[in-house]
Order: sequence, then C-alpha cells, then structure tokens
Amino acid sequence: MKKLCLPVLSLFLIICLSPQLLKAQDDDFIRQPPRRIILTKHTRSDSDPQQVHISLVGKDHMRVSWVTDSKHGKSVVEYGKAPGKYNGKATGEDISYKYFFYSSGKIHHVTIGPLEPATIYYYRCGGSEQEFSFKTPPQKLPLEFAVAGDLGQTEWTNATLEHIGSIDYDVLLLPGDLSYADTHQPLWDSFGRIVEPYASKRPWMVTEGNHEIESFPIIYPTGFKAYNARWRMPYQESGSTSNLYYSFEVAGTHVIMLGSYVEFDAESDQYRWLQADLAKIDRKKTPWVVVLLHAPWYNTNTAHQGEGDSMRQAMEELLYNARVDVVFAGHVHAYERFTRIYNKKADPCGPVYVTIGDGGNREGLALTFKEPASPLSLYREPSFGHGRLRIVNETHAFWGWHRNNDSNSVVKDQFWLESLSSSKTCSESVNQKEKTASSSVNDEL
Repeated sequence: MKKLCLPVLSLFLIICLSPQLLKAQDDDFIRQPPRRIILTKHTRSDSDPQQVHISLVGKDHMRVSWVTDSKHGKSVVEYGKAPGKYNGKATGEDISYKYFFYSSGKIHHVTIGPLEPATIYYYRCGGSEQEFSFKTPPQKLPLEFAVAGDLGQTEWTNATLEHIGSIDYDVLLLPGDLSYADTHQPLWDSFGRIVEPYASKRPWMVTEGNHEIESFPIIYPTGFKAYNARWRMPYQESGSTSNLYYSFEVAGTHVIMLGSYVEFDAESDQYRWLQADLAKIDRKKTPWVVVLLHAPWYNTNTAHQGEGDSMRQAMEELLYNARVDVVFAGHVHAYERFTRIYNKKADPCGPVYVTIGDGGNREGLALTFKEPASPLSLYREPSFGHGRLRIVNETHAFWGWHRNNDSNSVVKDQFWLESLSSSKTCSESVNQKEKTASSSVNDEL
C-alpha cells in the first residue's frame, strides 16, 4: 500500500505545484517552491550576547546592537585591531519592550569609534568572552553593496545568506520585510540569531516593510514597536525624526532609506525631510545617490499592483530632479529590472528601478508577470536570490543579480550603470530647471 501511495502522492504534488515549476528566462532552470521556516534556538547563556548586528553611524562610527536574556547585562563594547586586544571601549544604552504577553530581552545599542576605514576590528559585547569581528567600509571607491529584500528565515533564506557571505562586500542593504514575525515576537529573536553570523561582520542598513508594522488597534496603533527597538538606524544623524526613514553616506555614495508605510505626501515630515536631504548632497563629492523603499513604484508582476503608486506620485519628481541613480524595492517576491524611468516613460535622466524582494521569505515567489512584457522592463524572473552593486569609480558601477541555484549562486542579470552626476546632458537639464524656477519666483515677486 505504501509503495502505491508514494507515486500517487508525488503525482498529486506535481499537479499542485505545476504553476510554480516555471522555466526561467533563457534557460531550463526549474523554479522551486517555498521551503520550511527555520527556527533558530538560543543556545548561549542568559548573560551572553546574541543576535549581534552592526550598522553605520556617521562617517567613522559603528553601532553594535545585541540582546541578552539577563536583565543585568552591561551595554559596553570593547574593541581593537588585534584579536583579544581591546584598546577602545564605549558605553551605550539598553531598552526592552512588551508586546501582549511577550517580553523582550535586554536590547543593547552601543556606538563605537572613531574607526579607521577598510580595517578589521575585533570586539566583544557586555564583557562576554565571545569575540566578534567586522570590517569597516573603505573611505574611497570602489565600494560593494549586497542587496537583499524580503529575507525571512527559511531554507531559502539560509541559501541567500550563504551566497552573500561567500563573496566579500562592504555593506548590506535591505529594503524591508526582515523577520516575517508578523506579531509572533519570538520570530524576531530567531531572525536575529539566523543573521548574526553575517550581520555581526558587515554593517546591515535596513528599512521597514509591511511585515514590520505589527500594529493593533488602540493597544499598538502606531506599529513598528519591535522593529524600532531592535534595528536602530542612524536617523538622527541624518536629520530625520523617525527611525523609519533616514540617509547615510559611505565612500562617495549617498544612500536614502524611505518608509513606504509612513506619511509621504507633500505636507508630511518624511517629504520635507527628503527634500532637505537631497538638497544637501554635493554630487562633486558624492557622485552616487541610491534610494531604497519597500513597495515598488514600477512593477509588471501581478502581485501588489499599484501599491507604490501614491508614494511615486508624491515623491518621484524629487528623486528625478536630484538625479538619483538607482531605486531598489522589495515587497514583490521576484526580481525585475527596469530601464531609466520618469513618470512612467523611459527617460535617460531618471533612476534605474530594481525590484529585489526575493531573499527567501516564507510566502513563496510571485510567479506571474503581466503579458505582454512592458518595453520598460528589461529583465524579470521569479526566483530567489540577491544582488550586488559594485561602485567602481565616480562614473561607473556594475550590477549583478545572483539567482539561488540550491548550493550555488548564478549571475543571471548584469549591466553597467553610469552615474547621472557624470552625465553632462542630465546635469545641464537640472541647472536649467533651477534657473527657470528661480526666474519664475522673481517674476512673481
């Protein structure tokens, strides 16, 4: 009977999963279904640091964040340039939060520095004997970003993280949807443990997605309680009043993290902050501008159609006039790259839009794209993977999307990108617009 059931069951699964067994673009790769969630257990003592991750703060500082179950853990980081030799020491702060019947551990945040660029530092948290290490980004180009959205904590997530960690990079960018805890708070702890081997070695810069909201009427109306407590980003240093949107600079690149789930209309704090932040950028010193957000402004997948339209209508002109080079988004569980666009049309002075919500989430892939394909969409594929943006110099960068092929990573889409700050045509058009605007104001006065 068992021998008979197995073939029948296999046939049943093939029929059920047949929509997911689609061939990828230009080859015979068979797309895989979602994989199981991995719950990473806590195996250290209550006083030992866990869920260690780091993030950039200003041009030469790093924030070290971790959790202890013990309420007596100290918010202290010792660090130095040789293993076991710590000539630097910094003290920070700790917080905790409650979410219904869940009580978090003690969440520590300590800022260390000043640090030298492109240097390996060894550190330990709270006086624990366990030593970690990280490498600071370079002060000058070249610079390499790893980009992964909608990460989650599944077997596919593990594959993505292994592929990211197998090749050196300087900073990881994550455009929202981290843990997929969705109010189940222990999943935040599990996520922190699954990413620690990577997030403790390189700075992870993140922005929030819809799965970080975790709001509840009356009790938790504003949401983002766990996200803000655990993943503190350098928002104050960039003049923002919210951890949900901020910017930072590293090696000639200005990176802006926008909040898709915060007010963004022209009267909002986020809009005014973005306007001021863009105005401060000196493209002679900072030739590259990169933006990340969660809900894509351009999308030919049938999933999440139109969900980024309101934000696009409110903010697209700001990004276009500032000559933003590339915009990364998540949310849609697939990969898609567009040409340079402005106002739904190809424009050589608009950003390149890339959707990369394919990190490994538990919900699976968004398998269906609209047909026929839009001429604005240059490559699209529903597979798990991650991206690499290597900014080579002031004028050129190289982008590659790496598809997860089980135990290895295969580059399936790649292209060279020229900075808009080096484009004479685009620079002249911006200057002309500024002159016209100035003239109009004078005429009205």
